[in-house]
Amino acid sequence: MRQYLNWKTYLAIIALFIVGASLYYTSQLAGKLADEEKKKVEEVANALKTATTSKNVQETAFASNIIEQNTSIPFILTDDSGSIVDSKNIDTVHSLTPQSKIVQQKLEVFKKLHPPIVADYGTGKNYVYYGESYLLTQLRYFPYVQLAIIILFLIVVLIALSTAHRSLQNQVWVGLSKETAHQLGTPLSSIEAWLELLRDDDSRDTHTEAVIEMQKDLDRLKLVADRFGKVGSAPQLEEENLVTRLESIVGYMQKRTPQKVIISLHHKEADIPVNISGPLFDWVMENLIRNALDAMGGQGKIDITIYNHPQHVWIDVQDNGKGIPSYQVKRVFAPGFTTKKRGWGLGLSLSRRIVEKYHHGSIFVKHSEVGKGTTFRIILRR
Repeated sequence: MRQYLNWKTYLAIIALFIVGASLYYTSQLAGKLADEEKKKVEEVANALKTATTSKNVQETAFASNIIEQNTSIPFILTDDSGSIVDSKNIDTVHSLTPQSKIVQQKLEVFKKLHPPIVADYGTGKNYVYYGESYLLTQLRYFPYVQLAIIILFLIVVLIALSTAHRSLQNQVWVGLSKETAHQLGTPLSSIEAWLELLRDDDSRDTHTEAVIEMQKDLDRLKLVADRFGKVGSAPQLEEENLVTRLESIVGYMQKRTPQKVIISLHHKEADIPVNISGPLFDWVMENLIRNALDAMGGQGKIDITIYNHPQHVWIDVQDNGKGIPSYQVKRVFAPGFTTKKRGWGLGLSLSRRIVEKYHHGSIFVKHSEVGKGTTFRIILRR
């Protein structure tokens, strides 16, 4: 269960608990207030009976006073035949509908809310139908307002935390890349100087092969330094033939993979122009191929397929390795996540940053099945 629970889950649980407790408490208060209002209406019904039947002046005055003091609970008085005799606290001031029609509509609503309170005069009966006061109505709706406020608060908090997290990640990436490029700069300059000395030493032909190989490694180190430098700043995208670029990557990686692993490139068109940063895009593809190699255990097949569409280009990298469990699929791009005993867990995270932030595309796990393999998909704009 721990893999499905995080701080966001706990935050949501706490919010639901607060809302649930608030709903329960408010419901209890609303119930008590509703009982109090029912008692007040019963007092009004008795007062109406007294005011109508009593001949005592003091009793009549006291009953009238009780009726007048009710300024919050709306009620409608009807006779035995259901005709409206009187009404009180019914808002008809701001309506264009005739008052009698509004009162009749309110009567139908009150009949559904509460059973009537009977005022028996001996010679006849009146029925008091009543609604809810404005305070009780507000109290019933209060939990829903509170729920909306809590949800809005959670959304604002999550957006703020997510923004702060992304900002921190950006700072880490930029700092890491700039420091790496800086650290690589010193040995690169030194190696380049030694190569120049070896080239000038014509007396030793044995240096020729060593110079060529050292130059290859030097170019590779320069490429690595250039990549890190580009991660720390917005790279310049240039139009390139994607097929040619991928053929170069496949050729480079095939020479450095076990003999039992075959890397194949599939495409229907020879020229597919896209705007990319070559060094950074190579880095993404190398990361995906290396992950596939690690998943295959030294043998298998990696298929790279290009799908050319009018607005986008899809690149699928498919392997027949061990696959990714479904509960880990959403975490593979998280910084620090790795299933290897050795590794920093930054390859896929860096790849997503390069594709999404710099190339304005997307990268995701298209399909993965344990024991059968994984397919990553990159989508680039045309």
